[in-house]
Amino acid sequence: MGMWELVIVLIVGLVVLGPERLPVAIRTVSRWIKTAKSLANLVKAEVSEELRVHELHENLKKAEQQNLKDLSPELQNSLSELQQAAQSVTHSYKKQPPKTENNQHIDEKK
Repeated sequence: MGMWELVIVLIVGLVVLGPERLPVAIRTVSRWIKTAKSLANLVKAEVSEELRVHELHENLKKAEQQNLKDLSPELQNSLSELQQAAQSVTHSYKKQPPKTENNQHIDEKK
């Protein structure tokens, strides 16, 4: 919006809402806008992450078709990234303490 359009909106808001309620209305609208922007940013991040995962999946398919030999640098990078992700999942799984027999026995009673 241009400056004149903003001035007209403020004047109409002042006439309609009055000087007491206009600041509250402006704060409310600004909160809505901030919430909408943050939601849009979350959706944008989620979509970009899904696109990245899809691209990695496609590169993995290409690498498997080439029997993991003579891969392009792009495919090698994707493959190494997938291997690192798999190792991080494996490491986090190994860090979890195993259930003891007492805990299993208590769970079975429930």
